Formats: sequence, C-alpha cells, structure tokens
Amino acid sequence: MSTIADRYRKHADAFERRIAAARPGQWTSPSPCEKWTARDVVDHIIMMHGAMLRPVGRELSPAPSDVLGAFQAARADVEALLDDPTVATTESPTPSGPMTAEEHVAKVLIDDLILHGWDLAKALGQDATIDQAEVERLWTTNTAIPAEMMAKFRTPGAFGPGIEVLGPEVPVAPDAPLQDRLLGLIGRDPHWTHR
Repeated sequence: MSTIADRYRKHADAFERRIAAARPGQWTSPSPCEKWTARDVVDHIIMMHGAMLRPVGRELSPAPSDVLGAFQAARADVEALLDDPTVATTESPTPSGPMTAEEHVAKVLIDDLILHGWDLAKALGQDATIDQAEVERLWTTNTAIPAEMMAKFRTPGAFGPGIEVLGPEVPVAPDAPLQDRLLGLIGRDPHWTHR
C-alpha cells in the first residue's frame, strides 16, 4: 500500500517531468488559469509547498531562480517534512481545519499537483491526460463537497488574500468524459487552447 509520501513523490515526479520538458520561451505562455502564465502555475505550486511547511514552523529553503531548480528545492523541503515521522504526524491548524502535516499534503498539495499539472500541460502544449483513478477520486471528493463550502471555494480571498481555490463552474455535457466534467466542476474549460 502506498504512503502519502509515495503518492506525493509520484505526482511531484510527473509535475517535474512537465517542467523539464518545457522549451525555452514557453514560460510566458498563457495557461487555462485566467491571468496566469505557465511560469505562474509553477510559482503557485511552489507557494503551496510553502503553505504545507508553515503550519509546522518551517519555510521554503532558498532556491535557484530557474523554474526547474526552484520546484526541485520546494519539493525537497516537502519530502523532508514527509520523511520525518514526528513532523509528518504533527497536527496543526490549517485553513481547512486541524490536520497532520501529511494529511495536509494529501488533501491539498497532491490534488494541486494533479490539477495544476493539467494547467501546466495545456500551457506547454503537452499531453494533459490525468490518470483515470485520480480523476475518479477527485470527482468523488469534489462532488461530495456541500454547496455552502463549494460556494466558499469559489469566492476569491475566502481562504486568504490572493487565494482562489475554484473558479466559476464551466458547463460541460453530462455525457462528456469524466475528466472533462471534473475540469468543468473546478472551473476549467476542458477544451481550452492557446488563443
């Protein structure tokens, strides 16, 4: 059975491969996230790595300025957290309520790596297929969110300045592939392309 650390590494590896495959000049390409470039997507993911560390009194280490190096430094910090059994199981307050550091990574950062991995793939012109098991898990999780909480997720700034969890729902045909329906639910146009 895979641990949270194993799952994190799997999705961090996939995100890192996307970064490494980018061509020079692609970092200013638009992404499906309105107002964000491909580089902004990675910067958001790096910022979210820092958000996993702060509840346990840690910060991101100094990082190189290149995109790949910056992501690798952030993931090394989160891997160090997950590999320390005492810190990983320390319960702290988070915007979603008290949880252990590893639960926080599982419920927030892993999902961010998957969904923003789609954003990054689209921005960089890569294959944006999400693993079907993760699509099914994320669909089940997101459709179980109460309407009141979903409305909060869609309210910019509800979880802190500049934080927008979900965009407005994008209508998708009920018989569309599950990945498309998931993307529409979280506020993405599954058919987004460079304009």
